[in-house]
Amino acid sequence: MQNFVELGKRIYNLENIREAHRFVVFVTRCTFNAGKMRRIIKFFNSSELLSKVAETFPFVYEQPTRAFFYNRSTFDERIRLIEEHMTFLQSNLNPQVVESLYSNNPLKLWQMELDEDFKSMELVMSIESGQRKEGLLSLLLRLDNGKPLYQIIFWIAKDNAGDWAMWIGALQGPNMDDAKEVVKKITKQCHAYRTKNLILYAAQAVTRNLNLKKIYAVTNEGYYANNHVRIDRKLKTSFSDFWIEAGGSHTDDERFDILPLTEARKSAEEIPTRKRAVYRRRFALLDEIDSTIEEKIKEILLK
Repeated sequence: MQNFVELGKRIYNLENIREAHRFVVFVTRCTFNAGKMRRIIKFFNSSELLSKVAETFPFVYEQPTRAFFYNRSTFDERIRLIEEHMTFLQSNLNPQVVESLYSNNPLKLWQMELDEDFKSMELVMSIESGQRKEGLLSLLLRLDNGKPLYQIIFWIAKDNAGDWAMWIGALQGPNMDDAKEVVKKITKQCHAYRTKNLILYAAQAVTRNLNLKKIYAVTNEGYYANNHVRIDRKLKTSFSDFWIEAGGSHTDDERFDILPLTEARKSAEEIPTRKRAVYRRRFALLDEIDSTIEEKIKEILLK
């Protein structure tokens, strides 16, 4: 019990009433699942790196106890995916990079200069406490004022076939008063390429360069919560529609679609003559993103 209480104090602000309530629930759930919690604690104590990760990001102990990641996930499944995610990082990435990521130090993967209201847009890999409900890492497009534009929250784990995969727990758009206008301006500067397609394109590049074999993404049925649904039960964001539009297909598990590792491109013959210049600039931008991400990932892989 004492260990669970101390863990809870590292996770929750007990001066906040809601946080204090969550603390009580956390300790109770840990007590009823003591064996499973001892397993995850032992795992994070198994190496210096994992101990450092848990020290700076103690939410890895909270995540198994709550209905996070995807709809109807179980306590055992959540423990397994956390262990697999951290095992993959420890086995493949420079330990200083892993430690830095979980100390709230974003890793920059790409940057683009802008020429209107914003000076630049950058792609970073990061993780913050507010993202822990949907995954264990995030790919984030953010503007120079620090405002997040689009992000994909994910984890890395094996599928039923034993293949390592990226699992997308959420795709989130901008939360700002002038979001539509901002997205419109950024889309224009990306040569009419939508920002939510851009973040998915980046996720595909990261997946390939980490040598992961597949990408799975939660569907409307698989999302862990209902905050993508309006009060009238109509979707604010349809994950399922976007995944299929992006070339994805359904799996036997209705909670997940499988996505392609690369985005299909139109040939010159398929593009109207009046739009070919725009597409050339767009493809040049995407090629730049590919090459930059490839170089950045090479720098952080274990030699």
